[in-house]
Amino acid sequence: MNTAILLIGGNIGDRPRNLQKAAELIAARAGHITRKSALYETAPWGGVQQPDYLNQALVLETPLGPEQLLDTLLQTEKEIGRIRRLKWGARVIDIDMIFFNSEVITLPQLKIPHPQMQNRRFVLAPLQEIVPDWVHPILQLTVSQLLEACTDTLPAHKLAAATP
Repeated sequence: MNTAILLIGGNIGDRPRNLQKAAELIAARAGHITRKSALYETAPWGGVQQPDYLNQALVLETPLGPEQLLDTLLQTEKEIGRIRRLKWGARVIDIDMIFFNSEVITLPQLKIPHPQMQNRRFVLAPLQEIVPDWVHPILQLTVSQLLEACTDTLPAHKLAAATP
């Protein structure tokens, strides 16, 4: 069994429902979600004018390998209504694989750990809630240490406790 740390988010439509639907589909297709962070409302990244995001971190226990999981996550995004248009643009759902076990993966379509995670408060804040001691396999710092050192000033506000 593998452990994948995911971040789900979106800023179009019924944001809480889209995140709930993503988590349900991930659990049905890819394994067992063992932990969920609260929902976090976060400012959009990349300087693009758009609505705020809701984000949530998930811990997934999965029998799938990293490429199989990526395919499953991309299919899940598509089923929920994700259309890829503009980098950092508004979206119904976004599902990012942040960590996969403690592996370092460099493929054209998949880079693990997520290459920008340490620079983004909207990733680190929900991760810190559920995996504060997870060690970044390249930087050799915990998620808590990465959040403490993060220079991103965009807000990430905790909204509600995770649903079971």
